[in-house]
Amino acid sequence: MSDELALPCIACGLEDADNLHELLQDIDAVLHCAGPFIHTSRSMVSACLATGTHYLDITGEVGVFESVFRRDSKAREAGVVLLPGVGLDVVPSDCLADHLANLVPGATHLELALTADRGSASRGTLCTMIEGLPKIGAERVDGQIVARPPAFDSREIEFSIGHRWAMTIPWGDLATAYRTTGIPNIRVYMGASPRRIQRLRRLRPFLPVLGTRAVKRTLQWMIRRRVTGPGEEIRDSARAAFWGSVRNPEGTYRSALLETPEGYKLTAMTAVECLKRVLDDGVEPGAWTPAAAFGPDFIKTFPGVSASW
Repeated sequence: MSDELALPCIACGLEDADNLHELLQDIDAVLHCAGPFIHTSRSMVSACLATGTHYLDITGEVGVFESVFRRDSKAREAGVVLLPGVGLDVVPSDCLADHLANLVPGATHLELALTADRGSASRGTLCTMIEGLPKIGAERVDGQIVARPPAFDSREIEFSIGHRWAMTIPWGDLATAYRTTGIPNIRVYMGASPRRIQRLRRLRPFLPVLGTRAVKRTLQWMIRRRVTGPGEEIRDSARAAFWGSVRNPEGTYRSALLETPEGYKLTAMTAVECLKRVLDDGVEPGAWTPAAAFGPDFIKTFPGVSASW
């Protein structure tokens, strides 16, 4: 890729801390794109904190977000910005959550959902999903992340692109939306056909086996050989849709819709813009979510985005 774009390139293993520190000495910011981030993020964050380098990534992994947020005080002491999730995971949904929280002060329940009209996941996304086995279900209850069976809840949701069935997933917003809004009860849904939902539920008894290291490595090997991800035509024309709702104990309820370009195309746009703003000293040191750093209307600044607010 560096040859194709005529850009300079340096290869470095993340396990070599001394070499990594040396390479980052004169680097102002890193946009970390090497997943699964559960294996790669911690060493890069440590190196950035040691060298005063700002850190951004495109993760959607709940555990990675939680790990990065726990280093907030160290980031402030080091004068470093830590800003994970600057792609589709989780810029649109984080901005949507922030907007809804502002509509209903004191909200106690937040629900978010996403779907797409077309497209497929890349090999990197699928390999990261496999890495999460057998823990592929969760929600936040009274401020705590609680493990749940996969697709433990399903419902029909009216997105901007039409009605879609959706199932619960352990999306990054279980970490980021809580940090952004403080709302203690959060569920996240993803569009899926009823057949796919039932198929996933039937896999529940087999999750301990699927979660073994040998099986995960085999599945990831197959994905790397067979999956190429969405092509250029899909990236240029497909759409991603988001829905969200909040409610408080008094019964006040509000919902909102958001529609964006295809997820991988949007990730390229939002990640670069977040990087630019951090380099322009637009964010104070510390660990941030996208909406906390740039506000709920940040997502509306990108071409091809439409929102109901």
